[in-house]
Amino acid sequence: MIDAPVGDFDYETHGHGYATQRRPDPRIAALIHRELGEARTVLNVGAGAGSYEPADRYVVAVEPSARMRGQRPATAVPALDAVAEALPFDDDAFDAVMATVTVHQWADTARGLAEMRRVARGPVVVLTFDGAALDRFWLADYLPELLAAERRRYPEIVTIGKAIGAEVAVIEVPIPVDCVDGFTEAFYARPERFLDPQVRAAQSAWGFVDEVVAARAVERLRADLDSGVWEARYGHLRNQPYFDGSLRLLVGQP
Repeated sequence: MIDAPVGDFDYETHGHGYATQRRPDPRIAALIHRELGEARTVLNVGAGAGSYEPADRYVVAVEPSARMRGQRPATAVPALDAVAEALPFDDDAFDAVMATVTVHQWADTARGLAEMRRVARGPVVVLTFDGAALDRFWLADYLPELLAAERRRYPEIVTIGKAIGAEVAVIEVPIPVDCVDGFTEAFYARPERFLDPQVRAAQSAWGFVDEVVAARAVERLRADLDSGVWEARYGHLRNQPYFDGSLRLLVGQP
């Protein structure tokens, strides 16, 4: 039986293909794992298909979507069916707690962040996007409705910071040109990838845009790629090894 959707996106219906399209990028993973410090026990909240979970520590995973839990690899620990807003653990139960590209999807972000801080003895590590920086990405010229929808979803960076620690570091995460985690900005130099419906299906942002509007934007992008218009405007990005977009890593200490 498929459960009712939890949060702002229905992963039970639309969560196919995340394990294939949203693979952890090793450079982003290295940064996350570095910020976990010396933690030996780690809780991953909103764990999805298991991206960015460290393999060299004791991990407990929480994920409310049965569809996403079912996409976890055989090498990953099974995920508990629970939500961020009500973590079934004692205070200070883990050395560190992490959440990657998930806080914007929670029903009550403030409560979920407070729960992460409650169960962490050490750092709370959150990978998210800064809504104020979304316009750096050329997709804003083709589908501003998508970025507007994302901006409404993302909690403000300062709000997250205040909730996860007394001392907080905000790290701008450079996005590599060959990033294998297929979020939207990962394809800053590979615009052709947005023509693939499977790529778009693994980016929840598209689910918040009218289908007709989205289809029109994709066709315009296709035409501009065929005519060379995109190349003339943005082709320099193909040779840019990193993109300084909206990806942020927040690390809160108690």
